[in-house]
Amino acid sequence: MAAVHTNDDALADERALMRQAREHLRAMRERTLSLNAQGGDRVSTEYLKASLHRRAKALEDDPGLPLFFGRIDRLRNHDDVPDDTSSPGATTLETFHIGRRHVMDDAGDPVVIDWRADVSRAFYQATRRDPHQLTLRRRFGFSAGELTSFEDEHLLDPAEPDTASRILTEEIERPRVGPMRDIVATIQPEQDDVVRLPLDRSVCVQGAPGTGKTAVGLHRAAYLLHTYRSRLARNGVLVIGPNRAFLHYIAQVLPTLGEVDVRQMTIAELVDGVPIRAESEPRAAAVKGDARMADVIRRAVWDHVGEPSEALLVPRGTRTWRVPAHEVRDAINSLRDRGDGYATGRALLPQRLAHRILLRMEASGDITDDRVQSAVARSQPTKQYVNALWPALDPVKLVMRLLSDADLLARAADGVLSPDEQKLVLWPRPARGPKSAPWSHADAVLVDEARGVVERSSGVGHVVLDEAQDLSPMELRAVGRRAAGASVTVLGDIAQGTTPWATPSWPEALSHLSQPDTHLEVLRKGYRVPASVVELAARLLPSIAPGIEPPEPVRSNRGLLSVVAAGHDDESAAVIREVTEREGSVGIIAADSMVDHLAALLDATGIAFGRLEDDAPLTLVPATLAKGLEFDHVVIIEPARIVAAEANGLRRLYVVLTRAVSSLTVVHAEPLPVELR
Repeated sequence: MAAVHTNDDALADERALMRQAREHLRAMRERTLSLNAQGGDRVSTEYLKASLHRRAKALEDDPGLPLFFGRIDRLRNHDDVPDDTSSPGATTLETFHIGRRHVMDDAGDPVVIDWRADVSRAFYQATRRDPHQLTLRRRFGFSAGELTSFEDEHLLDPAEPDTASRILTEEIERPRVGPMRDIVATIQPEQDDVVRLPLDRSVCVQGAPGTGKTAVGLHRAAYLLHTYRSRLARNGVLVIGPNRAFLHYIAQVLPTLGEVDVRQMTIAELVDGVPIRAESEPRAAAVKGDARMADVIRRAVWDHVGEPSEALLVPRGTRTWRVPAHEVRDAINSLRDRGDGYATGRALLPQRLAHRILLRMEASGDITDDRVQSAVARSQPTKQYVNALWPALDPVKLVMRLLSDADLLARAADGVLSPDEQKLVLWPRPARGPKSAPWSHADAVLVDEARGVVERSSGVGHVVLDEAQDLSPMELRAVGRRAAGASVTVLGDIAQGTTPWATPSWPEALSHLSQPDTHLEVLRKGYRVPASVVELAARLLPSIAPGIEPPEPVRSNRGLLSVVAAGHDDESAAVIREVTEREGSVGIIAADSMVDHLAALLDATGIAFGRLEDDAPLTLVPATLAKGLEFDHVVIIEPARIVAAEANGLRRLYVVLTRAVSSLTVVHAEPLPVELR
């Protein structure tokens, strides 16, 4: 590979093109803002205004980022273009600059090609064995949005040595400061394969720490929105993360790529239907999260449908029309078999019964039409009969009664939950009303399940679900209802499952999502976690996930690893102060119970720090919120306490150990867990 160029005419030309591209992007945005947002009515006008505002927002330039990061020169064969005037068999050279978004000039010709376009794929996939018709691939080094260097790879030159790209390596190993950034300049072939899977293909990505699975999921969302924009215009893409700190960390990736309309929420926000006032005890939460609770909820809902014992009598004119109980029973069974949901069946039953009366009226010679059927369906006798037989249900009140009434729960859970499990599910004391009930998150998931049985959930075009290994079967079902009829991108790592209900295998999790045919992709190459850290964390895998292999570090820098026995607070503070003097972000991670003590220690020693969502250079992180985050330098305080804090403590420690990008320092006074010694 050619050397990195930093100062020549070619670099000057590329910088000039960058300036032109920024001017063209500015012009594109100004044209969008100048458009007259006038629709046929007030609603259409407001919709058009909002659409133009989003378009203008997507065209905003970030001066800290280059508009393009790569270039490809490709041979074009004119045999493939029938109308081309060139002679048969001739080839010409096409040049494309690859960037985060499409930029065109005043004539509509492309200046920068969106990284998601088909032509851009060669930038990520080309090799000497399969050059994808490329003669050259150029990577650009940049700083503060300005091009600083470039590096050329001549894919058809057998004399050029096939060595690693220095610019690519430097970009991967660049210090992490602030929220997560996009990886469009460094997407690797195996990652690109996942990103560009078609919309109708669901994929589950098993990725060890540092393999870039979260970035792959976000870039897949951006790719789908670009490639299938018309199909996703109505329902869009939903990104679900484990907590708000994680979503804050990844929040700017999609806007940087020009996608500003993607919804991002936690699983708690997804099922936000009741006020959370309590936390279920772990054993109770495990039962409430078990897939068997879906059967309990379904029974509790459908058991409200009564058995008809009397005929429906509807007076009309001088006659009273009758639907026998057995015909009512047939109508009910038919509606239940449709699988449309409790509320839909209830709404259709009056029409079904009215239709049977209509048939009798026609048989007797009466003249009828749809208006007569609707009148019968809306008549007071029909409504009273249906309300008594198929009452309206409030999912919140239903679950409240189920968790408060031992007899009701026993009927719904008979043969499904054991008596001891039923006791765990019940609240300690009955609730007086939904607003004062001791709702927990596990209860909210049950309410969401009940709502799904009663009425259809509104779906989305595609769901990206991160850290999926930690979700309970009932939480997975809640996600699956939103993805019904759509595709999903499931991201996670079985070894990082830290909840008591963490999934033991991806096939089981995907079955709860109702996505059993999902393609499983395993990412093995670790681009973030250095080798020294991987080797330490891998000592835990035989105990926590025997079937999972550690990532294969590809970075040239093995990273720094230090284990420090520090018996006093002043020694711990000295270690932290030493680490903060290194370049990049620093995360101090400890058991949740130690965070307040460490905050006081840092304050007392004059070390400035921030909490999660503060975007501070030094961040104090509770161990339970570390998942998905990354820092250049990580200081772990007392690993033994992290392990002792929860049942899956070793898995939590595995997560914490693998947050470091450049260096890891382990500080302990208590003995290290035996697996690390």
